[in-house]
Amino acid sequence: MGGISDAAAAMRKSRLFLLLLLPALLPAAASAEGSDAAYCAALSDQAQRYLVSCAIDGDNKPDLETRTAIDACNQGRTAVGIAVLERKLRTSGFTLPQR
Repeated sequence: MGGISDAAAAMRKSRLFLLLLLPALLPAAASAEGSDAAYCAALSDQAQRYLVSCAIDGDNKPDLETRTAIDACNQGRTAVGIAVLERKLRTSGFTLPQR
């Protein structure tokens, strides 16, 4: 039975360690999300400015894939938006904004 109480004590120590570590990790995660969001917004701005084509109604708009990536950035799905926008801008010969 001593094995069970030892395991329970180890589990409590592990939980305590994680609870103490969690506050230190949250700012780093929030900072990464914030910087990804800012980078995604910069890519979106650049794409809206330069990756446009004339639509039937005479309005200049990015293609559907680019608009979908911009929408992904606006919805917080930065990994999806960044991947597409970086590829589209690079393929078109543009220099990417600073990350």
